[in-house]
Amino acid sequence: MHEKLAKSILSAQNGMNIYRGCSHGCIYCDARSTCYQMEHEFEDIEVKINAPQLLEQALKRKRKKCMIATGAMSDPYLHLEEKLCLTRQCLELIDYYGFGVSILTKSDLILRDLDLLKSIHRKSKCVVQMTMTTYDEELCKVLEPNVCTTKRRAEVLNIMKEEGIPTICWLTPILPYINDTPENIQGILDYCIQAKVYGILFFDIGVTLRDGDRQYFYHKLDQHFKGLKQTYMKEFGNAYEVPSPNRRNLIKLLQCESKKNGIVCDSQQLFEYMHSYEDKQAGIQLSLFDMERN
Repeated sequence: MHEKLAKSILSAQNGMNIYRGCSHGCIYCDARSTCYQMEHEFEDIEVKINAPQLLEQALKRKRKKCMIATGAMSDPYLHLEEKLCLTRQCLELIDYYGFGVSILTKSDLILRDLDLLKSIHRKSKCVVQMTMTTYDEELCKVLEPNVCTTKRRAEVLNIMKEEGIPTICWLTPILPYINDTPENIQGILDYCIQAKVYGILFFDIGVTLRDGDRQYFYHKLDQHFKGLKQTYMKEFGNAYEVPSPNRRNLIKLLQCESKKNGIVCDSQQLFEYMHSYEDKQAGIQLSLFDMERN
């Protein structure tokens, strides 16, 4: 790892990335793509060491409270976070200043901060998003080798359910000829149904591959799935979007099961939900004020 004094921490859409790079080792990671112009090795994680200070300044300046999102580019719960606690410090600030949070991860380290997530959700809104791609535990260890497996992530979702915190599953990416099977999708769906997730994001069933990401992915295919790289090269070439040949049936399965179990699977609706801020304290105060008037 190496430290950096960042100049800012929030994007125009109120997104926050404390780390740049990753230690989870997922073989398909889009963040490896050269288009992001990373000037260091991907595993040499850049740490925005002044993130909490920058976040506090940004929150103080905001005229309206909103949802703060984190995890879109780099997981906020990398192995380094266990020691550095930068994500926790930022959650403390979000909680203190009364903002909401939408947080995306693959790691059960998020449970360390359950106290803060609960406090944030009492005041405004906390949405926990968990990526789950692979029901088969052994396959998961190949695709996502350095982070907890899908079964453990499902346990995290169930804990969030028990605490009343809404959850969304990112069922992406689905890799052609690897995990694009009805059995895999149904297994993850069963986890989601049990955890009563609010929604499932899956876009078009497949994976995206760009320069930098593609080379790493193909290298891992050669290691773990002999001959599959040649199939990808023949069928998809250098295409950015790599769709599963089974996507129509898998999408139908996802939509049918989601509708049957009251799970939102419309991506636009889910993103609107995650960006929609709620001020529960203001609602309580208004209710009490109305009661006094009556």
